[in-house]
Amino acid sequence: MTDAARADREPGHPAALANQVEGYLLWQARVAEAEGRARAFTEPLHWLTGAQREEIEQHYVRDCLVRARADLQRVADRCRALRGEYEERYRHLRARCVACAVAGIAVAVAAALLLTATVAHR
Repeated sequence: MTDAARADREPGHPAALANQVEGYLLWQARVAEAEGRARAFTEPLHWLTGAQREEIEQHYVRDCLVRARADLQRVADRCRALRGEYEERYRHLRARCVACAVAGIAVAVAAALLLTATVAHR
């Protein structure tokens, strides 16, 4: 995990605060959307009493928000899984790069020694 990613999670860090505010605003937008959809759902049902309409709207909003929370949880879980996969791939790539660099240096040193020995032998 990068230093920037760690800093984003520290309480009181400006990036962490910005992430919390953004999350709050996105959730409030989701609540407002669910409420609007609930009103649109009950609008054509003219035979409902006010209490019935309100109860159906509340149930609709609650159901939408439960589903939204589950969707967000699945996305967050997948993001964490992907981050782990990419971090693992990065570790392997870094190890291969270091191994190639060490092998390249070893070949260069061996070639230099061989050239030195050949020149000194003449």
